[in-house]
Amino acid sequence: MRFIKSVDWLKKNLHDRNVRVIDCSFSLGNPAAGKTTYLQEHIPGAVFFDLEKDLSGHVKEHGGRHPLPNMKNFLRKIENAGIDNDSIIIAYDQQDGAFASRCWWLFRYLGHEQVYVLNGGFHAWKDRGFDSRSTIPDYGTSSYTPSFNEEMLASLVEVERISEGKSQSILLDSRSKERYQGIEEPIDRIPGHIPHAINAPWTEGVDKGFFGDAELQSQRFHRFDKNQPIVVYCGSGITATPNILTLLEAGFREVKLYAGSYSDWVSYGHHKVDKQ
Repeated sequence: MRFIKSVDWLKKNLHDRNVRVIDCSFSLGNPAAGKTTYLQEHIPGAVFFDLEKDLSGHVKEHGGRHPLPNMKNFLRKIENAGIDNDSIIIAYDQQDGAFASRCWWLFRYLGHEQVYVLNGGFHAWKDRGFDSRSTIPDYGTSSYTPSFNEEMLASLVEVERISEGKSQSILLDSRSKERYQGIEEPIDRIPGHIPHAINAPWTEGVDKGFFGDAELQSQRFHRFDKNQPIVVYCGSGITATPNILTLLEAGFREVKLYAGSYSDWVSYGHHKVDKQ
């Protein structure tokens, strides 16, 4: 796999000074839980990146529930973690990989090539009987120079064009079928989906934190042309990222994130939504 590493690979390479492990554990229902579990135990040498404090920015009127972080703040976090441009980054969480995928996407957006998601996450690490620690590492401060890849981001105007049938790009909704159809909406104020969006729940590409291989992902997305541009969204820009990862694993070439996602879309009163 191009963007995924196994726990066996990490165990073998854990003491490589270029390897930096990032614990992205988080709970949407209890934002403090991720840091608490990290302090209790984590993969040896792992640093902690918080979804809302580090991997997201401040919520405003528009931009969605988890807007991209202020990049100066994010770069400061990276440098304080001792990460530089040559680091081999392995991100993990304690759920199904969505938070780790968000971290992976952000580093790819910065232009970082050697960044991966740990297949199976922390639970896979523990199930293999590998050690954990509670000590917080101190790597000192590094220097990091980003090379932003703006082609990874879809603008609101681009999404509007797709929704109006004025673009050949595919718009992919990563949420559950029930939320896509507007049958239920536990978070956002208006149920439904962006017009012209196609539903592909991100959970179909991962099983208990383990991502399916390229063949499985290709089967998931077999109805799409791998040369056709795809814009991916979810509720707030988090669970869209594992779909982006799996699309790239499957061989798709031009895949973008609508960072604000559905929560940004419905923050504009003039935007239409569809159901069913």
